[in-house]
Amino acid sequence: MWHQSVDWNYPTHIRVGPGRISELAGACEQLGIRAPLLVTDPGLAELPMVQRVLESLRGEKLAAGLFFAIKGNPCGENIEAGVDALRAGWHDGVISLGGGSAMDAGKAIALMAGQQRPLWDFEDAGDNYRRVDVDAMVPVIAVPTTAGTGSEVGRSSVITDTQARKKRIIFHPRMLPALVILDAELTLGLPATITAATGMDALSHNLEAFCSPSFHPMAEGIALEGMRLIRENLPRAVADGSDLGARQQMLVASSMGATAFQRGLGAMHALAHPLGALYDAHHGLLNAVLMPYVLQANRAAIEVPMARLARYLDLAHPGFDGVQDWILELRTEIGIPHSLEEIGIDNRQVEKVGRMAVADAAAGGNPIALDAAQYSALFERALRGVV
Repeated sequence: MWHQSVDWNYPTHIRVGPGRISELAGACEQLGIRAPLLVTDPGLAELPMVQRVLESLRGEKLAAGLFFAIKGNPCGENIEAGVDALRAGWHDGVISLGGGSAMDAGKAIALMAGQQRPLWDFEDAGDNYRRVDVDAMVPVIAVPTTAGTGSEVGRSSVITDTQARKKRIIFHPRMLPALVILDAELTLGLPATITAATGMDALSHNLEAFCSPSFHPMAEGIALEGMRLIRENLPRAVADGSDLGARQQMLVASSMGATAFQRGLGAMHALAHPLGALYDAHHGLLNAVLMPYVLQANRAAIEVPMARLARYLDLAHPGFDGVQDWILELRTEIGIPHSLEEIGIDNRQVEKVGRMAVADAAAGGNPIALDAAQYSALFERALRGVV
C-alpha cells in the first residue's frame, strides 16, 4: 500500500506517495498562487533538491522566490525577515519545504503577510486569534522532508521570543496549510541521527495525545495507529535510510501525530519547549530523551491506556511496564541518549525550567496536573538519567 498514490482530505488535502513533488507547480496553480515564496532552512537551501524545485516552478512560469534565513528553533526576527522577503518579491503564497523549523516559519510568514499587528499579538491565549486579519494571510503548501513534527497539518507555529527567551505558540485556524505533499523520496538523504530524533518526536505526539484525558475518540484512534506505524517502521528507517516504504509510513505517522494532538499534549512538550528556548536544543531529541521520565511521572493516571497500547502493539510484556520497556529498548536501538546531560543540558536553571513548564500551554493536557516544583524534579531526573 505504501507505494500507491492517494489523496486525503483529513485534516486538509494531503497528496501521499513517492515522486509527488512533481505535482507542486500544479498545486500552486490550483490554489491561485502565481508567485510562491519557497521557505526552507539553510542546510536544505544548499542541496540540489531545492534548486530542482525552484527550476520546476519557474519552468511553469511561476515567479518563485527563496527564503532560508531561519534557525533550527525559528525566532521572531526570522519571521520578520521572511515577511520582508515575501512583500519585496510580491509573493502571493508560501511553500514550506523542510523540517519543523521550515514548516513553522513558513506558516507564520504566511500569517503575517499583510498584518498590521506584531506577531506576539497572535499568541495562542484566549481569543487572540480573532485579532488576525484573515484576508491579509496568504495560502501555504507544506512539503515536509522529515517525519517528526507533523507541522504540515497543524494550525499553529512555535516561535522563539528571543527577548523573553521563551517559545510562544502562534495560532489561527487558517494557518492550516491548504495542501500537503508527503513524498518519501524527499526524506531519503536524512541522516540516521535526525531520522531517529524526528521519528521519536512523532512518537511523542501520538503518545501524549493517546494519554491525554480529553474526550476525543477520533484523535485517540489516530494516535494508536500512528504508534503502530512507528513501532514497525522507525527502526527500519534508521537502519536503512534508503528504505522508501519505511520512510513513507513514517511521514504518514508524523502527520497522524499532529492530527491527534488536538486532543492535547503534556509534560514532554511542556518541558521540551522551555529547554529548547533556553538551550537551543533539538525539539525532537528533547522529547525523545524526556519520554520515559514523563511516562513514569504520569504512571498512576495512565495504567489503563498503557495496557491497551501494549495489547495493540503486541508487546512482549503487558501493561505500563511493557510500553516503558519498549520505549527504552527503541531508544537504545536507534541511538537516543539516555539523559539530558548527554546532549549538553545542565542544571543551572532547574527552577526556571519548572516555572516555564507549568506555564506552557502543553501542560494543560498532561494526565496529572504537575506544579512547578514537580516539573523541576522531573527535569532533574531526566538530567541524571534516573527513570
